Amino acid sequence: MKTAMPIVAFLVAALLVLSQSIYTVDQRQYAIKFQLGEFIDAKTEAGLYFKVPLLQNIKFYDRRILLLDAPRPDRITTSEKKPLNVDFIAYWRIVDVRRYYQSVGGDDDASKQDAAKQRLAQTIRAILGQEINKRTIHEAISAERDKIMTETRQRADADAKQIGVEIVDVRLRRVELPEEVLAQVYQRMESERKRVANELRSQGGAESEKIRADADRQREVILADAYKQAQKTKGDGDAKASAIYAAAYGQNPEFYSFYRSLETYKATFRNKSDIMVLDPSSEFFQYLKQSGGGAKGAPRARAK
Repeated sequence: MKTAMPIVAFLVAALLVLSQSIYTVDQRQYAIKFQLGEFIDAKTEAGLYFKVPLLQNIKFYDRRILLLDAPRPDRITTSEKKPLNVDFIAYWRIVDVRRYYQSVGGDDDASKQDAAKQRLAQTIRAILGQEINKRTIHEAISAERDKIMTETRQRADADAKQIGVEIVDVRLRRVELPEEVLAQVYQRMESERKRVANELRSQGGAESEKIRADADRQREVILADAYKQAQKTKGDGDAKASAIYAAAYGQNPEFYSFYRSLETYKATFRNKSDIMVLDPSSEFFQYLKQSGGGAKGAPRARAK
């Protein structure tokens, strides 16, 4: 029994030393090995590793994609000298843990993350300011918003590489006008819309007048052509009627003269109140005087 105690103690001590000599690196982490406070190695792959107890120690750093959330919107001036409130978020991760450890201050992962976020936020703010300074309000808010985010990510990533960090993405969460300038902007937009509306109305009125003038011209041309055609048709009809009348009356001139006299009598004595002063021996009454049939060649009236 007495001989077993040292063996058990030795085994316990060996297990303790072995437990202190083994460490595990998770797939979500990086591990840095230090010896007496000096950097000697970095582990970037998940697995089981060894260290020298008491002489060496390990620090772990997150290798996942991390969020950088701006605490407050930044006021940035556009090329039109108009201020904008710009709020952004960024996603980043450690790609070179050794450079990250050497470049970023802080003793543990949390403090180093805070220091890295502060530096990245300053870089992104500066680049966003430069990009928006070159653009108008319309371009910054909508037309070139994606381009601003792309160029900001690329430029910020180039700077972040110096501290072993990669900028995965930069998003503009909010780009808007400050409250104190909204009224002026809305008023200017309203004036611009009214100007465009008046211009469109003016163009529409001019086009309307042009269409009316063209329609009136076409109407006059159509009426003139119709009147010309009607007069031509009427003239042709009158000519044919005159030819027919001439041919008919030419067969019996005496009957034609008698018929014309009757038409004249009918038109003359239509109204009983009319008074005419004529010589009874005038030619106007020649057929009335010959109603008894005395005139040679005169047609006789038949009683019905």
